[in-house]
Amino acid sequence: MHSTPALEFAFEIRAELADTLRIGNGDGEVTEFTPIVGGRVDGPALRGKVLPGGGDWSSTRGKVCELEARYLLQADDGAVIDIVNRGYYSPRAAAPDQFDGDLQVSEAGHYYRTSPVFRTDAPAHRWLAESVFVGLARPDGDNAVVIRMYALK
Repeated sequence: MHSTPALEFAFEIRAELADTLRIGNGDGEVTEFTPIVGGRVDGPALRGKVLPGGGDWSSTRGKVCELEARYLLQADDGAVIDIVNRGYYSPRAAAPDQFDGDLQVSEAGHYYRTSPVFRTDAPAHRWLAESVFVGLARPDGDNAVVIRMYALK
């Protein structure tokens, strides 16, 4: 029997951000760091908070911004989970509005996708470190980003 790969909503991360720090730039490149100062994790597969510390390093070349964020999540049961979340943001005319039910999870004209990797030795959350995820990201005002995490089934 054949089946098409599918994505299943697992949880959403709302990361609160401090002001972006400009690190410098090379020829045609701008490098910045945005500290992550807190936030929430909510969804059917994981609930908890984003711990302060860590942040998002970005390198922009032309209109394409390459992102690499590293920070910690703490599940409601106290387990700590490390996340390294790499991705891209760029204006892209062909990128459509995308919805998960009634919730708009991406905005037309913006390609903002991530591929997170999780690490933890907590037995209840080990599945995070043994699964492939796709994140659909969107800004939430000037001081937050929301990443909707889907597990590849």
